[in-house]
Amino acid sequence: QVQLVESGGGLVQAGDSLRLSCAASGRTFSTYAMGWFRQAPGKEREFVAAISASGGSTDYADSVKGRFTISRDNAKNTLYLQMNSLKPEDTAVYYCAKSIFGYTVTHGSAFNSWGQGTQVTVSS
Repeated sequence: QVQLVESGGGLVQAGDSLRLSCAASGRTFSTYAMGWFRQAPGKEREFVAAISASGGSTDYADSVKGRFTISRDNAKNTLYLQMNSLKPEDTAVYYCAKSIFGYTVTHGSAFNSWGQGTQVTVSS
């Protein structure tokens, strides 16, 4: 089974940027779509972004579209989330996940491997 480890979270001011990384230990990373989800205090986990196995297709939640960019480096088994123009409402624990499919899917049930999460806190 694949192991996913997120990094890059931290405390920033509104308007700042952060880049999250997710390192995968599996041997079939390049064959599966990947995604980012987040969970804020008092809220359920929500979809943030997804990317196809090849990196050719992406999907974003409306709340982050135009500000966040998902990307991957299959040679390095690494997934990224570039977050710009951060807002206090972006504060959450961010999780990376591996999909059972090769194409972009936004539903959590389509992802079968999850990291432990990295905390992102945005102050006003």
